[in-house]
Amino acid sequence: MTFPARLLLCIGLVCTPALSAAQGPSVAFGQTQQTGDLPVEVTADNLDVDQSAGTAVFTGNVVVGRGDMRLSASRVLVVYHEGQSRIERLKASGGVTLVSGEDAAEAQRADYNLDTGVIDMQGDVLVVQGPQAVTADSVVVDLRAGTARMRGRVKTVLQPEAQN
Repeated sequence: MTFPARLLLCIGLVCTPALSAAQGPSVAFGQTQQTGDLPVEVTADNLDVDQSAGTAVFTGNVVVGRGDMRLSASRVLVVYHEGQSRIERLKASGGVTLVSGEDAAEAQRADYNLDTGVIDMQGDVLVVQGPQAVTADSVVVDLRAGTARMRGRVKTVLQPEAQN
């Protein structure tokens, strides 16, 4: 069974995020914290570079790796800091999947700020942590803090603990 198919099977399972009425549920995400000094590895079928704009576009089966985090999508735009060769952000689109440790998230698009370690995922978001799953319109994952905040029509199934 492929990874996205496994994610789809988990939609109706258990999740118990801490609820905050003003900001939406917050859940831990990923097993290890990311630091800014980890290298970024990208593989893809194609690469188009625009040096004058300071961008590179990877297309076709794109996989981005940084530490134990993996992000896959059909297209990833790499934006460099102005006048530098240091990456500022990655903008992914087309079936985005983020995996960190045993946690996973899917969305239509994602914006990963490498300076802050924050990934903003938008559109039909699904977050899976073991047997638990939550859906929402968006999720903001902070890889450095190991947290995620979900917003917009958040849905999950809460199961009572088993009685002894």
